[in-house]
Amino acid sequence: MTQQRWTIYHLEAMPDEPGKRYEIIDGELHVTTQPSIEHQIVCGHAVRHLGNWSEESGAGVVVLAPGVIFAVDDAVAPDVVWVSRERFPGITGEDHKFHAAPDLVVEVLSPGAENERRDREIKLLRYSLYGVREYWIINWRAREVTVYRREGTGLQLVATLGETDQLESPLLPGFGRPVSSLFTDLPAS
Repeated sequence: MTQQRWTIYHLEAMPDEPGKRYEIIDGELHVTTQPSIEHQIVCGHAVRHLGNWSEESGAGVVVLAPGVIFAVDDAVAPDVVWVSRERFPGITGEDHKFHAAPDLVVEVLSPGAENERRDREIKLLRYSLYGVREYWIINWRAREVTVYRREGTGLQLVATLGETDQLESPLLPGFGRPVSSLFTDLPAS
């Protein structure tokens, strides 16, 4: 018995279900539900910080939860991406999705072992394979950011930053924000 290998064409034929996010990673369908308030607050802060810097520098474009189609059997929806102005037109398709790796991908962890494994292992491997230059995994419960950067042919762990650290990147010259600023406004646990 063979398992179905999912493609973007299968997704196009599926009904749109509010509150569900579909991703295909290496031919496997991943379905997640609407993220928590905490998740969305942290995504909002990441978008604001990257967006303010991008506007001031003119260096790139920040997009919240875009479709990224690496291949017909690899299509993901990262929480936040940043793409340089130079690359933006060349990776954006007529379908208004990205068809190559963004420069920076940000994923905010959702609760649950499977969600965490998908971001820390499965997506890390895909982003590494397809050429993402930098990958941030934000854990709002632990209040930390894990940073991977492209070294040679893959993404390598370069830092795990806590609330007292500064989030900076050689990819984003002049960008710097306290890690703690990603976690302001979170409801008390």
